[in-house]
Amino acid sequence: MTPEQKSRQNIDTLLVKAGFIVQNRDEFDRTANRGVVVREFAMSDGSFADYLIFIDGKACGVIEAKKAGLSLSGVENQSRHYAKNLPTNVRTHMDNELPFLFESNGVEIYFTDLRDKKSRSRRIFAFYRPDF
Repeated sequence: MTPEQKSRQNIDTLLVKAGFIVQNRDEFDRTANRGVVVREFAMSDGSFADYLIFIDGKACGVIEAKKAGLSLSGVENQSRHYAKNLPTNVRTHMDNELPFLFESNGVEIYFTDLRDKKSRSRRIFAFYRPDF
């Protein structure tokens, strides 16, 4: 198993502990649970977000995965890129915008709330629950 695969396995475990169902894109069912996370979601520019987060069937965030040991400093720009390239056919809670950005290496998790005018990436200790 590569370091990035191990990180993704840890991220999957953290998401399940938070109450999400984690799916591959070929089995995507946004109604399978209140909180659904889809791996390798295709974005409008042809890139793939490591994870796209859905709450109540609507997209609300993105997770950028990195291998363990890699600093998450500066990774927020990649998450922002995905948040701005959501396909137009994906329903969201906020006018086709993704307000929540996460970066994780399977050990650390960073979070940005783009609804805050002075948003910044900060470390958190677990993924938020879909019912928060």
